[in-house]
Amino acid sequence: MTIRAAVLYAPNEPFRIEEVELQLPRAGEVLVKVEAVGVCHSDWHLVTGDTKHPFPLVAGHEGAGIIETIGEGVEGFEIDDLVALNWAPSCGTCFYCNAGRPALCSTYVDPIWAGTMIDGTTRLSKNGKPIYHYSALACFAEYCVVPAKCCVKMPEHLEPEMAAVIGCAVATGVGSVLNTAKVQKGSSVVVLGCGGVGLSTVMGAKLAGAYPIIAVDPLWSRRIAAIDVGAHIGHEDVSAIKELTGGRGADYVFEAVGKPELQELAVEIARPGGTVIFSGLSPNGSATNIPGARLVREEKTVMGSYYGTCDAHRDFPLYAQMYLEGKLPLDRLVSHRYGLSDINKAYKDMLSGESTRGVIEF
Repeated sequence: MTIRAAVLYAPNEPFRIEEVELQLPRAGEVLVKVEAVGVCHSDWHLVTGDTKHPFPLVAGHEGAGIIETIGEGVEGFEIDDLVALNWAPSCGTCFYCNAGRPALCSTYVDPIWAGTMIDGTTRLSKNGKPIYHYSALACFAEYCVVPAKCCVKMPEHLEPEMAAVIGCAVATGVGSVLNTAKVQKGSSVVVLGCGGVGLSTVMGAKLAGAYPIIAVDPLWSRRIAAIDVGAHIGHEDVSAIKELTGGRGADYVFEAVGKPELQELAVEIARPGGTVIFSGLSPNGSATNIPGARLVREEKTVMGSYYGTCDAHRDFPLYAQMYLEGKLPLDRLVSHRYGLSDINKAYKDMLSGESTRGVIEF
């Protein structure tokens, strides 16, 4: 079938809206009509070259849509199911899955980073030449063929754009609070960076009963957005954080951007005995200088949070239900909506801070 997709041919080039060929699903796969896909910074790492990947490719990993065709051997799904797409599928049987850490499942890592389906082949092509899939999803497109293991059934009355953002920003941010750090009620929390992941982190901290929640971002619009979703205080810099946390520093500091200099700052402003969580994705090959002597003398803990330590089949529906019950204000997360043809503008708005979380709708 012929579909429209945003194709990226090389780093430092714009996305091009083109017609490409998409094969129907094979065994273990489904065809999804994409309804919404989030504009996430992780895809931008492909444009800058910070994330290495085969080209040309179709990016897009924070997606949701309706199942239209089901491949052989797929169970548990029906035509017209609304699904959120999970970019870190798990096998259910490996060491990490058995240990309750499915986000760390390594079974499908090699084909996913090779830009293929699980069987090592692509479903996308143009003029007979392969086009690669980012995260086995490639949902900057009208339709995508994905492994059924990447699909999580969502409540049918949930808005597709909410299902989409749950699949990355919300799972990462809320999960970093509830699953990775396990923030305790009454703890002080600082969130560095108030994009989609940072705002979701604020929501998770609010849900956990943290106080105060201090959101730090150089952009006034994002500090206001953070307060709107649950932060008590928005700051442009960190000069007042010790004053706001009893002179000690914060119990928990979340770095939600992925910049080494902010990661180092996060370690600095955590109190002795405090916990630092890196949830932002840093460029491949970057390094962060963490002073070992201070970690020892001040007993600080530094944790990585990959995909919010999530179990997608448990957490995605849980966060959807929390949203529907008014406990997670996910509708306030999405600030801008675009058509596929406006994808380059969507990323321009993300980088300038014009948007907090943009969504491409179909």
